[in-house]
Amino acid sequence: MSAAFPASRISDPGGAPPLRWGILGPGGIANTFVQALARHTKQRVVAVGSRSVDRARTFADTHGIDRAHGSYGALVEDPDVDVVYVATPTGQHHENTLSAIAAGKHVLVEKSFSRTATGAREMVAAARAADVLVMEAMWTRFLPHLDVVRQLVGDGGLGEIQTVLADHGQLLTPGGAPRLHRPDLGGGALLDLGVYPVSFAGLVLGAPDSITAVGELAPTGVDATVSAVLRTGSAHAVVTTTLTARTPTTASISGTAGRVEIAADFYTPAELTLVTAGGRRTRGLDAIRGHEGLCYQAAHLAQQVADGRTESPLLPLDETVSIMETMDEIRRQIAVGRSVD
Repeated sequence: MSAAFPASRISDPGGAPPLRWGILGPGGIANTFVQALARHTKQRVVAVGSRSVDRARTFADTHGIDRAHGSYGALVEDPDVDVVYVATPTGQHHENTLSAIAAGKHVLVEKSFSRTATGAREMVAAARAADVLVMEAMWTRFLPHLDVVRQLVGDGGLGEIQTVLADHGQLLTPGGAPRLHRPDLGGGALLDLGVYPVSFAGLVLGAPDSITAVGELAPTGVDATVSAVLRTGSAHAVVTTTLTARTPTTASISGTAGRVEIAADFYTPAELTLVTAGGRRTRGLDAIRGHEGLCYQAAHLAQQVADGRTESPLLPLDETVSIMETMDEIRRQIAVGRSVD
């Protein structure tokens, strides 16, 4: 195999047909998401909902949004909203998503999809019964560089995969990120940060046959640091996450015919390096960089709706549930089992 990259098949997000979006939970990630949509897509954000009408109005004024609702219920019942972006803390995703589905809306749910696989399965069943599109906002899956990786793995360009390495750690103290230290909000490193390397491992290897995990808990009882080996056949994925240090946030896939390395931050638009017997080649960053890459997942969802689909082929609902099952087992092994169900 020569050291060459396939072309990404991800379309320009500006070409996706527009939907009317409602923002449920006007926090930091919602702010970044709306900015990315405005800069790179034709999507229209027409409403925002918060439990505080003043907070909703401030967000609406900042982004030029027409309507500000003082409750989540009013947002999901807004007749001019086609799709709801659930951007509340993880512990609230289950309730918020079921509410939006009941109102007949399509839903993009921030990762992690739910706190538990049980909750995820209930959300999936409701979406399928209502015939609406529901998708986890694992935005990495929809980025151009990950499509290149997907092709290298799927086409056998790396040979038989042997190891996958991925990590995501940030220094997030109780004072700087209080929600991540609260069990009732679905806090902890794994559900907020570790979902990226776990999802990446799932993309490459599928659901693991066995899981071995160790971890350390924060004083509040959430997981602070987690390391896990996910074994699928003879291949191993090693994933790590922590709230206590800024780690390299890189990833790599090594096979019998070559290796692909993804530079920091691997879950954002990132540089790729392919190493094979044919040499070494680097692919530069995507034109849309950083968290502005959130626009790709919105464009993908809009295109699926226009095409009449109710699930994403790049991240099917059963795979989202499988990822939640993996994280449930990791949390059980590191003694967070009391908060898993």
